Amino acid sequence: MTRITPAELEAARDRLVPDVIADGLSVLFCGINPGLMTAATGHHFARPGNRFWPVLHLSGFTPRRLKPSEQDELLAYGLGITNVAARATARADELSAEEFREGGRILTEKVERLRPRWLAVAGVTAYRTAFGDPGARIGPQDRTIGGTRIWALPNPSGLNAHWTAQTMAEEYARLRSAAIAPQ
Repeated sequence: MTRITPAELEAARDRLVPDVIADGLSVLFCGINPGLMTAATGHHFARPGNRFWPVLHLSGFTPRRLKPSEQDELLAYGLGITNVAARATARADELSAEEFREGGRILTEKVERLRPRWLAVAGVTAYRTAFGDPGARIGPQDRTIGGTRIWALPNPSGLNAHWTAQTMAEEYARLRSAAIAPQ
């Protein structure tokens, strides 16, 4: 991975990162918002301490651990990536509640258009705010968007120390089992 300078990270603030999406995905993973490393590289979950890519592999979604730069390979597995809020920040707490709510509205429109089988929001707090569901817990949600089911996943950020890579992989594997089960 190319070394990113502090100046390059700061220049990435507020930048938008393109989604990795297609119609009819099995699972559309949804991060909170792009971090500065993601925005600087253009690759989702690019910060070295982020556990998304290892957990995706440990849970069985991918046959090997992909690098952030290989994110487009997800489409071949019926997987994609988007975010609740589009703009890049150093920390998610730099986003306002209104940005989360607006992100929820935009995400709903995106899901209605793309019709993935599952929307997997990686961050239950972001899900609660974006969808006005303060009681939401990790796991499958009662809410749907059209025919799309929703699953709240633990945030893979290295800052989320409550979840280990292994316990996260177990939760992601529960989603994987649901996603591959016959409808």
